[in-house]
Amino acid sequence: MIQSEVSSRSFRSQPRNLRGSVTMEEKHAGNGSLVGKNKPSLVEKHQANDRPAARGKAEASLKQAEDVKDDAPRKSLNLYSWQEIQRHNQEADQWLVINRKVYDVTGWADRHPGGRRVLHHFSGEDATDVFRAMHLDLDIVRLYLKPLLIGELAPEEPSQERNKNSLLVEDFQELRRTLEAMNMFNANLGFFLLHFIQILILETLAWLLLWHFGSGWPVTICVSFLLTISQAQSSFLQHDTGHLSIFKNSKWNHLMHRFVMCHLKGLSVNWWNHRHFQHHTKPNIYPKDPDIDVGPLFLIGDLQPIKYGKKKIKYIDYEKQHLYFYMVGLPLLMPVYFNLQSMQVMYLGRFWGEIAWVSSFYIRYFITFGPFYGIFRTMLLIYLVKFLESPWITYVTQMSHIPMKMSREENRDWLSTQVLATCNVEQSFFNDWFTGHLNFQIEHHLFPTMPRHNYHKVAPLVRSLCAKHGLQYVNKPMLKAFGDIVRSLKKSAALWVDVYYET
Repeated sequence: MIQSEVSSRSFRSQPRNLRGSVTMEEKHAGNGSLVGKNKPSLVEKHQANDRPAARGKAEASLKQAEDVKDDAPRKSLNLYSWQEIQRHNQEADQWLVINRKVYDVTGWADRHPGGRRVLHHFSGEDATDVFRAMHLDLDIVRLYLKPLLIGELAPEEPSQERNKNSLLVEDFQELRRTLEAMNMFNANLGFFLLHFIQILILETLAWLLLWHFGSGWPVTICVSFLLTISQAQSSFLQHDTGHLSIFKNSKWNHLMHRFVMCHLKGLSVNWWNHRHFQHHTKPNIYPKDPDIDVGPLFLIGDLQPIKYGKKKIKYIDYEKQHLYFYMVGLPLLMPVYFNLQSMQVMYLGRFWGEIAWVSSFYIRYFITFGPFYGIFRTMLLIYLVKFLESPWITYVTQMSHIPMKMSREENRDWLSTQVLATCNVEQSFFNDWFTGHLNFQIEHHLFPTMPRHNYHKVAPLVRSLCAKHGLQYVNKPMLKAFGDIVRSLKKSAALWVDVYYET
């Protein structure tokens, strides 16, 4: 069925101005499971037909790809120009290019385990580098691509769109090959084991304090402090597993991600993937990055304030947004905004298994702390810890993006897209621990599956490549990075004021 649909679309879309064809020699063979097949799909907020595909559908699709017979008729591959490919960038008509091969992913988008929107963000574009960056085992993922193959770039066409710097792209791809040869994508399991043990020790100490000293206010303050550190470090660990950067087998990464995110933190894996993978593929790009869609509470960057100002929109006095950031943004991100979104995604997506996992987080807290506080005060403890964790996570996640360039889609290469939208914070033992190594945000965005303990090793090479191609590699002290968040909000508010009040 997939082959018939692809062949039909390929015939209808054959370009008139190009001649020639090649024969697809590759046969469907092998077995395995898709990298990310257990990765939760996306729950779209406003589109009923954008519901995520279940794991079973992904497995069925893989079986379909594997069951293609070796004696199936060979397909003729058309040759396409970039001009032709770039016309197929609509939600109902999506082509993309990977390693000079052209794929029609329109019918596959709803079943893509990473979510349909990520594919749509790259329709009509070269997706070679993002494809390599976001997947762990390319041989398994290619099983999905084979039925979607409709052609390749014409020989006279460059490997990337003509507006992109081919030398920069080639240099970045060479850098990745160098890092792979240096084993920079191999994780030190001992590092992550120690990180996990740290979390367990903190939670155990919190219980021992209560057991030994009782639940008075001084003890409760100490317990909240220990649990806050545990929760923040759990956030960083789930981030590692979500990016498949610990185990070589993606199944183990997915299982560990579900355990840490749902059981240790009480949040939805599907919700995290819905936001985070879109953010990674198109950071700080309107409207593709959900992390910069914080209106109407805040206006960030240059475009949103001007848009609101021209339309005379004033839900809140945005001139003071840099002040109420301290009162609303910092303390409420985790306990209110993230928790409500997580619950919404689980409910609308009917992820009953995930709801059970998240329920185990609350059950564990009631079993552990209920005997000391009772049910009501245990719930207060949970949200007190989330309240205390919130400024920590807010500062760490926002310091590298809010002060950086925000724009609409400019179809830049992978390196430029990530470097312009991210910045680093200076390295130190404390900074590495406090940020979960997200002080190396540039390296993390360029190589999401790389274990974080290797970021500092590859940073000099990334910095050198940026210098070669005139890209500004921003690295700043942590306190300055925190302050830049507020300064950026104040700057955006000033833009809104200028446009809103102009006569």
